[in-house]
Amino acid sequence: MKAIVISEPGEAEVLQLQEVEDPIIKDDEVLIKVEATALNRADTLQRKGLYPPPKGASPFLGLECSGIVEAVGRNVSRWKIGDQVCALLAGGGYAEKVAVPAGQVLPIPPGVSLKDAASLPEVACTVWSTVFMTSRLSRGETLLVHGGSSGIGTFAIQIAKYQGARVFVTAGSEDKLAVCKDLGADVCINYKTEDFVARVKEETDGKGVDVILDSIGAPYFQRNLESLNLDGRLFIIGTMGGAVTQLDFRSLFAKRLTVQAAGLRNRSLENKAVIVSEVEKIVWPAIAAGKVKPVIFKYLPLSAAAEAHKLMESSKHIGKILLAP
Repeated sequence: MKAIVISEPGEAEVLQLQEVEDPIIKDDEVLIKVEATALNRADTLQRKGLYPPPKGASPFLGLECSGIVEAVGRNVSRWKIGDQVCALLAGGGYAEKVAVPAGQVLPIPPGVSLKDAASLPEVACTVWSTVFMTSRLSRGETLLVHGGSSGIGTFAIQIAKYQGARVFVTAGSEDKLAVCKDLGADVCINYKTEDFVARVKEETDGKGVDVILDSIGAPYFQRNLESLNLDGRLFIIGTMGGAVTQLDFRSLFAKRLTVQAAGLRNRSLENKAVIVSEVEKIVWPAIAAGKVKPVIFKYLPLSAAAEAHKLMESSKHIGKILLAP
C-alpha cells in the first residue's frame, strides 16, 4: 500500500508518499481501507519529532479515518467485511489501509458521507472526554473554547449548544468568528483586538465561565483562571503558545478551581473504548438529528500531505482539512 512517510523530522517537505507493507491485524482489530483521513495539530508535532506514536502504534501519521472494513480479527464480532465505518486511531491514517482496535471503530452517522465522517472521531472523542466526561459541563452552564474555528472548536460549539450550554469562543479574525456564530456560539471574542478576560466578566456579570477548553497553554493559563466562575474547571489539551508558566496557588483556592490536562492518543485501549462507546450513544444521535455537523475546510489528495500541513500551520483554515488516498 501507499502511505505518507516522514523521511526525517522537519518541515512539511519531509512528508513523502511511499510504498510500504500492508498492516497485519491482531485478533481484536479490523483492517480498514481508508476513504479519508483528517489532519490534527498533533500530526505536525509528530512530523517535527516532538510527538512520537505510542508503543506498538503505527509509525505513520493520522489519528482518525473513515473507510470500508476489509478484514476482521478472529475475536471481532460486531464488524464485518464491507461495513462503512470511521475510527479513532493512535496513528496510521495517512495510508491506504490501517489496522484499528475494534473498540475504536464507529458506524458512519446517518446523514454524513463516508468521506466526511473522517473528520469526526478525534474531535468527538476529544471534546466529549474532556468537556463532558471529565469537566462535566451541564445544561445551563457556560463554556469558553479557545480557537473556536478549529476542528475541535467548531465541534465543541455545536455539541455544547446541543447539551444546553452557553458558549463563548475566541478566534483571531472576524471571518472565523462569523462561522463560530453561525454554528451557535453565543459570545464571540476576537483575541487580537479584545481582552477575553474582560469580555467574559462583562458577559457573565463578573462571575466567569464554568468550563474552559484550552489548547494555547502557558500564555493563557493565569488569564483562564481569572475567567472562571466558582467551582470552575480548566481543561488543557494543548500548548500551542508554550508549555511552561508560573502559578500562584492562591488563585485556585478562592474560587475552588480545578485544572486538568490530558491527551487522547496515549490512553489505554480500554479507556478509548469507553470514550468511543459514549460518543456513539450520545454524540452520534445529535449528528443524526442534524444538530452537529462536520465542518470541513478543504479536501486534498494524500500525495499533497505537505501542502495540507502548511495550510494547517498557517491557521488560515476553519474546521477540518481532509486527505483522501
